[in-house]
Amino acid sequence: MQDFPVLDSVRAVAARARWVRLKESAVEPAVRRWGHGVRDLPSWHQSFHYWDGTAETARWIFVLDVLNHCFWPDPGTPSWEVTLDGVVYSGYCGLAAALKKAYRGGIPLTDPRYLLHMGPSDLERVLEGTGRIPLFEERLENLREAGRVLMEKWSGDVVNLIAWADGSACRLAARLAQDFESFRDEFILDGFPVYFWKRAQIFAADLYAAFRGQGIGRFWDIDRLTAFADYKLPQVLRELGILEYEKELAAHIDAGRYLVSGCREEIEIRAMTLLAVERLKETFHALGACHVTSALVDHWLWSLGQQEDFRRRPYHRVRTIFY
Repeated sequence: MQDFPVLDSVRAVAARARWVRLKESAVEPAVRRWGHGVRDLPSWHQSFHYWDGTAETARWIFVLDVLNHCFWPDPGTPSWEVTLDGVVYSGYCGLAAALKKAYRGGIPLTDPRYLLHMGPSDLERVLEGTGRIPLFEERLENLREAGRVLMEKWSGDVVNLIAWADGSACRLAARLAQDFESFRDEFILDGFPVYFWKRAQIFAADLYAAFRGQGIGRFWDIDRLTAFADYKLPQVLRELGILEYEKELAAHIDAGRYLVSGCREEIEIRAMTLLAVERLKETFHALGACHVTSALVDHWLWSLGQQEDFRRRPYHRVRTIFY
C-alpha cells in the first residue's frame, strides 16, 4: 500500500459510481459566488477547547478525536447538550466542552491507564449534560481501545506516536488507522479497498491548528491531507449543485431515512465529496488563491453549512463511529 492512498482509492470509486455524480460545471460558479468566505482555519483558542501550550494539549486532543463522531439526534429526540462556564454547547463543541470540564475537574482523561479501565459510569460523568450522546457504548469501547493500544505500542503516550511520524501529517494519520481500529475508516467496494481516514486526518489537522504549525504541531505535508468526509459537506455540495444524487437516493435521504454504514451509496457520497473538494481547491488555485488547502475548503464548506440556505434538504444519515 502506498503511504497515503486516500485520493487514489476514492478516484477508483468515482470511476464506477452509480449513485452520485460530480457536476464539474458547477465548481467554478460556486467558488466565484461564495469563495470570498475562504479564510485561514479558525484559532484553536475557543472557549470550549483545552489549551496549555504543552504536550498535554496534544494528549487531550487525541481523546477529543477518539470521540469526535456522530452527534445528531434521532428524529423527535433532544440534542445532547453540555454547559461550560454558563454557556450551552452541542455537537462537536459540546464534546470539547464536556472533555474540558471533566479535565478541569480532575478526571485523568489523558492517562491511558484510566481510559483502558473506564466503565460506563465514568464516561457518563465525563459526558454529563442534557439528553444522551449517540453511540455511547461505541465511544466507551473506543476509549478503552485507545488506552490499550497506547500502552501496548506507544509506551503509554500518544506524543511518542506523533514523534514517530517525524513531521508528516500523512504518516501520522496512516499509522493511527493501522494501530487503532476506531480510526480505521476504510471499506471494500467491488473488491477494492477504499480509504477515508477522516478522524485520523482530523487529529493531524487539529494538532497543526492548535500549535499553529509549530513544535508538536509542525507538519511539512499538511497540504496533502484531504477533506474530512462527513455528512455536512455533501449536504452543502448538493445545494451548490456540485454533487447530484440519483433520484432514488435523493428521495431516500430527503425522507430522512438512514443508510447503512459501508453501503455503496454512502461510500460514493463520501468519495465524491473528497473529489469535489479537490476540484474546488484546484479552482481556487486557478483563480489566484494558491494558499488554499483541502482543509481550508473543508472548513469553508462546513461554515456555509451553518447557513439556513444550505440546510434546505437533509444530510445523509448513517450511525457510524467514523464521522
